[in-house]
Amino acid sequence: MPFPSPSTGRISRPGRLKSASILVPLALAVSLSACSTFQNRNVDPTTTGAIVPGEIGDLSAAEATWGARYAESPNDAMVALNYGSILLEMGRFEQAVAVLRDATLEHPEDDAIGAAYGKALANTGALNEALSVIRRVQNPAQPDWKLLSAEATILDQLGQPGAARQLYNQAIDIAPNEASLWSNLGMSYLLTGDLEQAEEYLRRAVALPNADSRMRQNLALAVGLQGRFDEAEEIARRELSPEQAEANIAFLRRMLADQDTWAQLAAQ
Repeated sequence: MPFPSPSTGRISRPGRLKSASILVPLALAVSLSACSTFQNRNVDPTTTGAIVPGEIGDLSAAEATWGARYAESPNDAMVALNYGSILLEMGRFEQAVAVLRDATLEHPEDDAIGAAYGKALANTGALNEALSVIRRVQNPAQPDWKLLSAEATILDQLGQPGAARQLYNQAIDIAPNEASLWSNLGMSYLLTGDLEQAEEYLRRAVALPNADSRMRQNLALAVGLQGRFDEAEEIARRELSPEQAEANIAFLRRMLADQDTWAQLAAQ
């Protein structure tokens, strides 16, 4: 798919970019969902909320399966958590919030549900409320790297990149081979216009076995925003059709050449 309007620059480096939603795949935002990806996964019924490889099929089939179970047993913690997680993966954030809010009220001591609820709130833009929920369920003595990353992404969106990066680095100390952490750290630097640092961390992310297509596309974005269009297109072609990759790079060329449009984006 073509890049939506990118919100950072190469030469003028227009300070912090306010609208994270206008970046391409933006792994930063995606990482707020309850699991990294649900497609072609199943739920281990022996572990509340654990997502494991399986044959459940695509998200629509998963939603139908767990939606039916939720209709029958809305107060079951495992069912509510997994149904809410699927809704998050499908981008149905308001519905996920409703399901997980009810589950939180029903199971106030269940940290997994609380964490998923916080992530759902963040995806709806209720950042301060999400931050409060995620901090409440975090265990300072044994911090969860996923919660650290979720908290950091919220702080980035609240305009606190320094605090966010401290949390990303803390999470990386716990899970150094988790590609999403390096990617999110890279996107944090991209959002503030530090494209060289962003590229460095995004390259660390894509070098790891669990890197995904969104991270590689974000690397292409960071490279392209520095004016290295041929290299960016080569990276993008690994993930997109030649036509899509070419359209993305043509868009970046136009955006970087159009200072008036650039100023309007920075003003957002």
